[in-house]
Amino acid sequence: MPIVTVQVTREGTTPDRSSVTAEEKAAIISGVSQLMLEVLNKPLESTYVVIEEVDRENWGWAGVPTAEYRKLLSKKSGERNKVENDPVTSAADRPTAPQS
Repeated sequence: MPIVTVQVTREGTTPDRSSVTAEEKAAIISGVSQLMLEVLNKPLESTYVVIEEVDRENWGWAGVPTAEYRKLLSKKSGERNKVENDPVTSAADRPTAPQS
């Protein structure tokens, strides 16, 4: 019986909301459960999905709190277009381990 935990920041997907909606949570649960069925052949009824909403001030990225990182990112984004696939940053901007 798999238990999958999904952590998201406690903020809405639009400026007028302050959390993930029940419909969005249902879509996450459905999608994760379906993935477990397709990849690991786990029946839908045996998969538990836990969604944890974390306050933004309790979430950090690249060594700084999320709010500060987003300010830094917005300064960078003035130099180029909005990032794709990730509301915080693109893969090219993510910190990587030093190369040996």
